[in-house]
Amino acid sequence: MQKSRFINFMLVGLINTLFGYGMFALLLHLGLYYRYSLLIATICGILFNFKTIGILVFKSRNNRLIVRFVAVYLVIYLLNVESLRIIYMMGISILLGQAILVIPLAIVSYFLNKIIVFRDT
Repeated sequence: MQKSRFINFMLVGLINTLFGYGMFALLLHLGLYYRYSLLIATICGILFNFKTIGILVFKSRNNRLIVRFVAVYLVIYLLNVESLRIIYMMGISILLGQAILVIPLAIVSYFLNKIIVFRDT
């Protein structure tokens, strides 16, 4: 059960990532500074991801969990911004850096969601 939940999370995460990364890339392309692009993409992604992860992965429709979900994504956002800063300082482009960070941040996100947000499901 736990293994299939993680696989479902990764599959749903692929959809969520395409949405979030697409929004990030679009905003960056439109000339918005990467930190603001990432912030806006993260906020939109949180709203989109809450339902997809809650329903499709953890089988929860409990809307009261949104506060914990937002807290987890705040942590993910801060990790993401700092990691992008370090990657950029290493001479790697922001877009490539964000692509590199997708899998490690997805793994951290899964465990934080499992332990903090959807712990009772």
